[in-house]
Amino acid sequence: MLPTEEQKVLLNKHFGCIRFVYNHYLTERKREYEESKKTLSYVDNANAMAQLKKQEDYSWLKEVNSQALQQSLKGLDSAYTSFFKKRTMFPRYKSKNKKNSFTIPQHVSVNNKKLFVPKFKEGIKLIQHRVLCGEIKHCTLSKTTTGEYFASILCLVEHKPKKKTGREVGVDLGLKDFAITSDGYKFKNHRYLKTYGKKLKKAQQHLSRKTKGSGRYNKQKYKVAVIHKKITNSRTDTLNKISSQIINEYDVICLEDLNVKGMMSRCKPKQDENGRFLPNGQSAKSGLNHSIADASWSKFLSMLEYKAKWNDKQIVQVNRFFPSSKICENCGFINKNLSLRDRSWTCPNCKTTLDRDFNAAKNILKEGRKNISAGTVDYRRGDEIRPGKLGTIRETSKVLM
Repeated sequence: MLPTEEQKVLLNKHFGCIRFVYNHYLTERKREYEESKKTLSYVDNANAMAQLKKQEDYSWLKEVNSQALQQSLKGLDSAYTSFFKKRTMFPRYKSKNKKNSFTIPQHVSVNNKKLFVPKFKEGIKLIQHRVLCGEIKHCTLSKTTTGEYFASILCLVEHKPKKKTGREVGVDLGLKDFAITSDGYKFKNHRYLKTYGKKLKKAQQHLSRKTKGSGRYNKQKYKVAVIHKKITNSRTDTLNKISSQIINEYDVICLEDLNVKGMMSRCKPKQDENGRFLPNGQSAKSGLNHSIADASWSKFLSMLEYKAKWNDKQIVQVNRFFPSSKICENCGFINKNLSLRDRSWTCPNCKTTLDRDFNAAKNILKEGRKNISAGTVDYRRGDEIRPGKLGTIRETSKVLM
């Protein structure tokens, strides 16, 4: 978006009011639970906000779109519900120093490259990157840490699935190469965090020497945010391209069900009782932790899942304890002595020289086919169920198909 100076002031008022309402009623919910062990609902917060706006000290809440304030309360209620269902962590307070946004659920239109929403009668100039199709449902306006304004418009359209190819593939995710397919194709791991690491480190060092709140501090803070934005955008673009290519070329995609969080926790440097790093604490594993985070496997898997659902493709997850790299895909021999540094190995049984990652991808494909034939495609080790009240069981996630 390209808002005028007056529109920027009004947008910032919206961001501030949305942030205030969210944080204020988050505090109210915490206080109510601590005092009476009761949880306030969205209706309770909405009624309280209506009375709050009538007070003179809070009359400035009337300057912004009322539906945007209500959407903020709905977001808070959704965050609380997810927390009590043990899906997410406890809701955190919103900060003005991070990305700010608000959602408008109605009366959104685009005409002559201008966005028309309530409180903005003249329209906000847009740089459209695509033509809008279908019915507009709602719009989210946001401001990034680099001071850029964006409008995300949700439209209801009819999606046409990709054509079937009849092909199957096993995919092994790694760090040397980001992804290796059973067809022998390797996707490069660009390591964006490592690429821009020196530049980011230098910028952060300069930021630490500035007086917080000063003009130079704000300028340097902007430079740090620009580098972070470059890393995030580059990584997201690469993940989208790789996931789209795999979905377009294959109907069945077999993958390992990686425990990324557990892998990263095992790679943390060891510390003593005083919080100091031990002599061997920062070993190769601590660097491996950064590499896993930089690869962003979880985000890639989530992209594959929703794109597979859109296009009627099938994702098959193989048990995370399946030794895909240690099994010889030719004869089935298990090499128990294989270490992480061994990029290739020779099977002592059939004398076949195997590439570690390519061999793993082939074994993942074989195991995925077995799961399909055995009817255990949705095997998730009980992750889809959580204990409910009085020992009952309720389902909280859908089967991957």
